[in-house]
Amino acid sequence: MATRAYFPTLVYTAALQKRGSAAFNARLLRECLQLRADDAAGRRWSARNYPGGYTSYGSQHRLHQISPTFEALRRLLLPHVAKFARCLDWDLRGRALAMTDCWVNIMPHGVAHSAHLHPLATVSGTYYVQVPSGAPGIKFEDPRLERFMAAPPRRSACRRRNRQWVTLPAIPGNVVLFESWLRHEVSANTRRPQRVSVSFNFNYF
Repeated sequence: MATRAYFPTLVYTAALQKRGSAAFNARLLRECLQLRADDAAGRRWSARNYPGGYTSYGSQHRLHQISPTFEALRRLLLPHVAKFARCLDWDLRGRALAMTDCWVNIMPHGVAHSAHLHPLATVSGTYYVQVPSGAPGIKFEDPRLERFMAAPPRRSACRRRNRQWVTLPAIPGNVVLFESWLRHEVSANTRRPQRVSVSFNFNYF
């Protein structure tokens, strides 16, 4: 076959741990909800930047440094980040990837997260704590999209690898990792129960 695939965009997803995710998520959920209740600065920031929802990104974005629960999450993420780095053929013998940011996102009914990327980070990701059935997943955009100057439309039955947008389902207990330059978004939560996740960055520099 003469057609080859070059320059792939890799996205990693897996269960965070083999067992114990329900108890760990219950512990995380309690802390996420308590943080929202206590974090007046974060609620004010969210009112301006995350309408209808709550994120600690603008107030408490290094939760792994102040909470044993989020530090436990960091440790559980390390083997997944290492596996993703091997898939990317990164040479990390001189320096390890380190978690620099870790924050909470709570999306009640109707809340969306617009398209964005994570500047000045290397690997970013999300861990799903609570996801109501049918709630939206994370949607990734083909990074070449702005260069499709004269491309015909894609067929309705387009293969997943050739789509311009791909959505991965949000599953409680799962982690998703991607390179931080990859643009992504979350559509509006159409379910009444709130969608709760923890986002994070790992950095090489």
